[in-house]
Amino acid sequence: MSLGENVVVTLFGESHGPAVGALIEGMPPNVEFDLEQLIADMISRRPGSGLASKRKETDEVDIMSGVHNGKTTGMPILLIIKNRDVRSKDYSFLPYQPRPGHVDHPINIKTEGAADLRGGGSFSARLTAGLVAAGSLSRTIIPSEWKVEATVGALGGLEGEEGIALAEKARKDGDSLGSRVDLVISGLPVGLGEPWFDGIEPALARALMSIPAARAVEFGRGVNAGTMRGSEHNDTWGQDMSLSDGADGALGGMASGAPIRVRITFKPPSGISKPQETFNQISGEVEELAIKGRHDPVIAPRARPVVEAVARLVLADLGVQGGYIDG
Repeated sequence: MSLGENVVVTLFGESHGPAVGALIEGMPPNVEFDLEQLIADMISRRPGSGLASKRKETDEVDIMSGVHNGKTTGMPILLIIKNRDVRSKDYSFLPYQPRPGHVDHPINIKTEGAADLRGGGSFSARLTAGLVAAGSLSRTIIPSEWKVEATVGALGGLEGEEGIALAEKARKDGDSLGSRVDLVISGLPVGLGEPWFDGIEPALARALMSIPAARAVEFGRGVNAGTMRGSEHNDTWGQDMSLSDGADGALGGMASGAPIRVRITFKPPSGISKPQETFNQISGEVEELAIKGRHDPVIAPRARPVVEAVARLVLADLGVQGGYIDG
């Protein structure tokens, strides 16, 4: 449950346990800590409003170590976010009736029955609160010209108000909807990133695919590249060695100077109140299951700040590795 090699973030906690959080190792000393930005970032992903789950969490972050007098000390930073609104009784049917689309059965087998399955346990999107908190702290070590911006691209394949209306209808139907987040990274120095497995695209892809419910990560022209000719796909180098704004934001694992455009597609949330069928291990029959928990009808609105946080953490890690950031 760790991300990065130089700036390392380790997630911990369970959805219905006492708390979730993150441990950050490798953060340089004397980095100023922006409390107001942290609060704003946590508000952007927390549940309780709009198309989000109706779970009410304040998402206040307790900084237990690694920050003193408003600056990082260079020691590990422990961030704790307490869970204040759990309803564990909603999951009393587990583990004997595993939910369709959830990790209940695989992790129950893997741990020989020891896993906390309530609300998804350690696999819950609740743990992205720790990611967003860690990503917020990483803002101040990334050069200001490195821009990271994510937007909600589509809900159920539709953009803007049409997508919102479709998601509201899915919620009223007790169902859920797939969605997409669009990410643009710009202002990176040419050469940031490493060859092959530590390339900027492989590193981003691995981290972004780790966000719960992510199902596809596309760079540049994505899957459409499979239908194109090279003469169509290749970007042109200009006289000042700039690239046209197309596919080649990274080449050979390294930033090219052009914006990196990424699309992250999320599946419909598996937790829905609409009755579904699943096997009951006690009765030995396939039976109807209606889930009572509080769930998001669509993921992209709350995944947007998570995508930004993950991207910043990857850039911070690669920046230290390549010598662009003092570690």
